[in-house]
Amino acid sequence: MNQGTYPLAAAMVNEINRVDVVSNNLANLNTNGFKQEGVTEGSFNYYLQRAAQEGFNPTKISSVTNTIPKIDAKYINQEKGPIVATGNNLDFALKDNNTFFRVQDDSGEVVYSRDGAFKSLNGLLVNSSGQFILNNDNEPIAVEDADFIQQIAVVRIDYNDLEKFKDNNFKEKENGAFVENIDDNSGFLIQGSIEKSNVNTVISMVNLIDAQRAFERAQKGINTIDEMNSKVIDKIGNTR
Repeated sequence: MNQGTYPLAAAMVNEINRVDVVSNNLANLNTNGFKQEGVTEGSFNYYLQRAAQEGFNPTKISSVTNTIPKIDAKYINQEKGPIVATGNNLDFALKDNNTFFRVQDDSGEVVYSRDGAFKSLNGLLVNSSGQFILNNDNEPIAVEDADFIQQIAVVRIDYNDLEKFKDNNFKEKENGAFVENIDDNSGFLIQGSIEKSNVNTVISMVNLIDAQRAFERAQKGINTIDEMNSKVIDKIGNTR
């Protein structure tokens, strides 16, 4: 196989992954409290060097053909989404960008969310997915309680200690996170408002088109190499 095929194929894989991320962002354009994601890249040679340092001996791979960037990781765009007034007394927006609601997901695990579009389900405060909103004791909150707003747990966590989780939630990374419990939430909530998604439609569409075109360019490059190889083979065959 022509050496030029390897970096082009790697580039196609990168762009497919990029399209997946951007498409997911656009799909959550109207998801309350959603934080869009991006991807970072690193040279494949970096991973070969790191593997060698850790005692792993990779197979013989040309350092020239593997300089193509590789998708390294996803990151969360921490920018706060627009705050929109709804007039609904069960809607709450968080003022500080690094604060979250404490939520109990369907498996009973405590996770975190920026989605403040709440409702009452059997007298208990839940989010749009029907998951319990918790107080600082990790207990569900009864809406009929006069002080139910004061019971809503607000915690402060650095985004770098969190990762995306199902149902538009976040959870702590495996190495843990420092979670600051806020005893008095009165200065952190905006009642009757919700935070919308922070996805920028225009930028996301531009990124999506750019990724698709980059994929097409790499694909065209592979087709060109394949055509050149076919011509070379035909010429060699005809000389014999």
